[in-house]
Amino acid sequence: MLLLLFVAFCFLGPLVYHTEQVATNLAGADLPPGPGHPLGTDDVGYDELGRLMAGGRTSLEIGVAAALLATVFGTLWGAIAGYVGGFADAVMMRIVDTFLAIPTLFFLLILAAIFTPTVSLLIVVVSFGAWLSPARLVRGETLSLRTREYVQAVRMMGGGGRRAVLRHVLPNAVGTIVVNATFQVADAILLVASLSYLGLGIAPPHADWGNMLAGGADAVQNGYWWLILPPGFAIMLVVVAFNLLGDALRDALEVRLRRR
Repeated sequence: MLLLLFVAFCFLGPLVYHTEQVATNLAGADLPPGPGHPLGTDDVGYDELGRLMAGGRTSLEIGVAAALLATVFGTLWGAIAGYVGGFADAVMMRIVDTFLAIPTLFFLLILAAIFTPTVSLLIVVVSFGAWLSPARLVRGETLSLRTREYVQAVRMMGGGGRRAVLRHVLPNAVGTIVVNATFQVADAILLVASLSYLGLGIAPPHADWGNMLAGGADAVQNGYWWLILPPGFAIMLVVVAFNLLGDALRDALEVRLRRR
């Protein structure tokens, strides 16, 4: 319910609450919450409530898209490595280990500094560092599933590896994949917020919750609390909601598997 409320707030809210998010208005900068501006304005006059909606839309789009891209690529990589095994598995997993040895945020900072950040680029950049976890998880599931009778039956009947992976291995690993995807969304939102906070996110006038935090970090010392608390609470609530969703899905899927 919390996630649905945030989706409605970020994607449907701007259709009801229209604000100017392109042209600056320095005469109306740093206004406290009040009539006309329920959450006040920032240092260049943007309405904070409208900016929270626009920034949330960007953060959710990047988080969900990056998680989906990372999950799809990591799932295929791990399934192929686990099913093929042998030398190919060793090489593929050493590639994963190599990237895991590099701190994710440090790697993303390098890429974001080289290229001009856009929504599409941030999706690719964040997913590039996020596919490693699903690859390892799915590879472990595949090593177990490939020894099951129904997978062995496919081989004996002349079925190829592609059919075995797509029709039998991946459907039976869907629980692990789905649960991990929810955590991937939460991690992606935090990564994007971190990049934006460090000045390597979406360029103004476009907004996301991370650059809203960055813009309000200095102003809060002057008592402008409305510039940092709303985006901070929004990030916290969305990340907690995705993590709770992942925990609930994991518990539900584990019960179903035990009953089988």
